[in-house]
Amino acid sequence: MTDQHKQQQSYRFSEAPLWKIQQEYYEEKGMKAWDNDQVPQYITSNPMIAAAYADMIFGFLQDRVNQEGSSDEPVYIVELGAGAGRFAYHVIQELCQLRDLAGSSLPPFRYIMTDYAMSNVKAWREHPALQPLVAEGLLDFARFDAVTDTSLSLVESGTTIKPGDLKQPLLVIANYLFDSLPQELMYIGDGQTYEADVFVEYPADKDALNRTEVLNGISLSYEYRRTPHYEQENYPYRDVVALYQEQLEDSHVLFPEVGLGCLERLNDLSQSGFLLITADKGDHLLENWKFNDPPELIIHGSFSLTANFHAFQHVYERKGALVLFPPHHYKNINVGCILHVDHAQDYLQVKLAYRRAVERFGPDEFYSLKEWVDRHLESMGMQQLLSFWRLGGYDAEFFIYGTARISSLLPEANDEERQDLWRGIQLMWASNYVMEQRYDLALDIGLLLFEMDLYKESKRFLEISVKQNEDEVVSTVFYCLAICCFELEWNEEGLEYIRKLLQLEPDNEEALALLNEFY
Repeated sequence: MTDQHKQQQSYRFSEAPLWKIQQEYYEEKGMKAWDNDQVPQYITSNPMIAAAYADMIFGFLQDRVNQEGSSDEPVYIVELGAGAGRFAYHVIQELCQLRDLAGSSLPPFRYIMTDYAMSNVKAWREHPALQPLVAEGLLDFARFDAVTDTSLSLVESGTTIKPGDLKQPLLVIANYLFDSLPQELMYIGDGQTYEADVFVEYPADKDALNRTEVLNGISLSYEYRRTPHYEQENYPYRDVVALYQEQLEDSHVLFPEVGLGCLERLNDLSQSGFLLITADKGDHLLENWKFNDPPELIIHGSFSLTANFHAFQHVYERKGALVLFPPHHYKNINVGCILHVDHAQDYLQVKLAYRRAVERFGPDEFYSLKEWVDRHLESMGMQQLLSFWRLGGYDAEFFIYGTARISSLLPEANDEERQDLWRGIQLMWASNYVMEQRYDLALDIGLLLFEMDLYKESKRFLEISVKQNEDEVVSTVFYCLAICCFELEWNEEGLEYIRKLLQLEPDNEEALALLNEFY
């Protein structure tokens, strides 16, 4: 490879330019990073995983009452890298429903959405779905750098949370975070530890490329140098490294020194420890790091690597924490829980919630099932579609994907299925979170309700669609609105929609025929 085509330089892995490119990608893209799943969001943002987390959080709040009695001190729930905001919205909704159903005395909670990119914080503050939660005192925002920051400066309340300020344990949510923070890369061979330095090759014309193109053009190679750094007694994670030296051979190990440091800094904010709930492409089984090849970048707009959950597990079990990971192997996403508080083993509600929400059937199983459903949608009946939609928390993305299939099944649907479909639509609409990548959900709902002869309800949603897309209304919408009005005997309003249709299509025969019936 000539210098004309490639440039090459060696770096310590955690200091490679990859991390800066990734940071710049999120700062530049803002909310658009999640458009069309450039950066995956569904797997960690759907209502099902939000309900699983809410169940564990609710169990923790119950345990706090059982351990300490009732308290007016709020529990702060800090989501690191809150992204598009959809996950936070669903968690708060579900948590409020659990709180109201239980009717018991629980400590109050405050949810804090954080991100490195200030543009995302500004976008959350302006999102119409989040503003009522802010007004209710349930939600606040903060810019937080997981690599360096030691305090949380809340945007809405103006409060700064500093080390030692919190009496309740801090509840930390970290989805797709630890796989994206800078990591060390060590190589274990012959019982010794080596630093794996990386050579980064990228196109010579990288300045003319966007960041995703640069990442796609990058190739990595490694060289190894003996280092005593990880083997010194004062290295804070010496016990983990010693275990790797004993158990691993010819293995490349991504080590989350920055991620562990982040947890330590968050732990310092509270006098009582923390609960971490995390989901990632991450291995907690030591056997999966044996004979591990050098890491490869997984490109999805930015990039990610495998998170070393085994290191988190080992470090915090040695500290006496309750650490929960699935006993089975994960396929797409691994959900773990670390409870680092006094008497952690006595938090029975957290254990039970983890068993219900993750071990028995959790977000990983749901996503695997959804992949199957997406491939077999056209062979599913109405009951199967309704059942899966209910399992997924009446998710809008699944509804949009399945609308055509639902429509094709409507003629044979019985009254109970139609009633359940309408109930699901109402629940979905009440909990819908609009993202940067817009779908015309109101249009899909309105047209489906039209086919169900629910004319008043159809009219409501079709009018919402028209208002949201005033410059892009298709003639079919005005025709359906006119029919809705005529069926409801609102003839003058129906005629107005016919006139609007004819403005778009002066020769529309159906519209002209309807107009002739009245004149």
